[in-house]
Parts: sequence; structure tokens; C-alpha cells
Amino acid sequence: MKKQHFLSLALISAILILQISCSTNTTETTENNKKELSGNISISGAFALYPMVVKWAEEFQKINPNVRIDVSAGGAGKGMTDVLQDMVDVAMISREIKQEEIQKGAWFIAVTKDAVLPVINSSNPVLAEAQKNGITKTQLAALFTENKKTTWGKLFNTKDKSIINVYNRSDACGAGEMWAKFFNKKQEDLAGTGVFGDPGIAEAVKNDVNGIGYNNVIYAYDLNSKILYPGLAIIPIDLNENGILDPEENFYQNLDSITNAIRKGNYPSPPSRELFMVTKGKAINPIVLAFYNWILTDGQNFIDEGGYVKLTDDNIKSQIEKLK
Repeated sequence: MKKQHFLSLALISAILILQISCSTNTTETTENNKKELSGNISISGAFALYPMVVKWAEEFQKINPNVRIDVSAGGAGKGMTDVLQDMVDVAMISREIKQEEIQKGAWFIAVTKDAVLPVINSSNPVLAEAQKNGITKTQLAALFTENKKTTWGKLFNTKDKSIINVYNRSDACGAGEMWAKFFNKKQEDLAGTGVFGDPGIAEAVKNDVNGIGYNNVIYAYDLNSKILYPGLAIIPIDLNENGILDPEENFYQNLDSITNAIRKGNYPSPPSRELFMVTKGKAINPIVLAFYNWILTDGQNFIDEGGYVKLTDDNIKSQIEKLK
């Protein structure tokens, strides 16, 4: 009788162990399935955000090898059109989202910050005067919106008679919108020779000793050296318009100094601004949501090395809250 009782207890114990083992394996499998992402997402839009999103995509795919993220740059306008017409999953936007776009379904989160900077050729005939005195917002507005020919000599009270050649973005873009907004204008109000894309503006100015244009930070400064690309110089903005560049206005020496000025608000907004990721309707695609959450957490660790500016902690929290 005792032997039979012992056998019954042993049998019950074996069944319980088997049930626990199966339950544990099922739980582990379920958890693993939850963690595994698989599929593709497509992203297009702003040149301003393109290098950062490419870096984020590369790092995200390392930890999610079954995910493919395709990223292409063509300007914020193209990105917005693409996403609202369901041609891509996500748009990169480097300007404020317009009310009419929101009405069409544009749903967005902020992911980082940068700024638009006035660029000139590093061999500009009045470079020394420009870097000493700076250029005022009023002078910049006249150059970029009035379409009047003038010389570098007149601008900086020298004898130089070189005509200033203004370059403007030909594509609908956040950089153009924010640069125009700096002068209380719209991108279509900007004057100058139209050039496509951020790289196009930089190249045009490098090739024209008398050229002036505007670029996003990452297209003016080299990420590795953290100094300006060869052939480019920043024309500093005399923010208080007192005719000289005061020490607190002089923060263009390298990538760290300009991003620090943007972070502290010393460089004006506009043309500094937040950069956005946009979907049509609230993001529900599991890969997009996972990518967004990663960008706003672990992905923030790549922003400094990418040459951008982190959002404030409170702003990041509010963006994460929008995803819930």
C-alpha cells in the first residue's frame, strides 16, 4: 500500500514538472516572438534629417536583423507628398507641420534639432571684414528677398566691386521655409539662383568665390574633423545689429560650438528648429512604432556624434507619450 502511494506521488510530481517545463518554454517562445521584428519600412524627405535617420536605421537594423529600412532624401516637400499619398511609410520633415497637412492626416513626432546657417566661399574677398563685423538680419533679408544686385564692398564698406551671387533652394524644403521664416517670409519669396538640395547649395557656394547661400548644419561642418568643409565659411549673424560681432554672437568655430549655441538658444529660432518624423494617421505599424521608441530612447545616444542637437528630456517624454 505504501509502495503504491509512493508511485502515485512520483507520477503526480513528474506530470507537474512536465507542465511547468512546457509552460516555461511556451512563455519564452511567446516573449521571443514579441521581440522579433520582421519586415520593411520606407522613409523619404528632408535632406536636413537624412544623415541622422540613415545612422539610426543602420543601428536599429543591427539589433533587428530581419528589418529593412530604406531611406531617401528629396526635400521635406517631397517627403510630405510621399507619405500623404501612401508612397512611403514615414516622411522626414525639417519645418513646422502645416495645418492643411494635419487635416490630410499628417501625424508627427519630434526627434532632434538643428539649424540653417548662412554660408559663403572660404575665399570670399571680404571674409576678414565679414567675420569681424558679421552680417545683420536686415542685410541678409535684403540679399535673399529683394533680388537687388549689390557688391561685397558695399555690404562691408570696402572697395571690393565683386557682385554678390545669391543661391537659393529650388526644391520645396524645410531649410528654405525656415530661412524665409527668419525674415517673416515664405520660401517662394526667396530670391537667387535655384539649386537642388543641401549638397547642391554647398557645392555651388564652394565653386563661386562671390556666392552666398544657406545650409543645414550637417552640410556645412564635417562630422569627422568637426570643422567646416573645405571651400565653405559661415558668415556670422550680427544678432543685435550693432555693427560688430560680439563674443556671445561668435559661435561658429566648429561643430560643437554651433550645436551648443543651438541647444542653449543663442542661435535664433527660426532658423533653428525641431525635426520631425511623419506618418499618415497615428503610427500603428509595429516596426515604425518600435523604430520611433528606439529613436527616442537608445537612439538619442547617436545624436551628438551625428552633429545634431538633442531634445530636452521633457520634450522626449512628451513624444514617447504620443506613441502610447
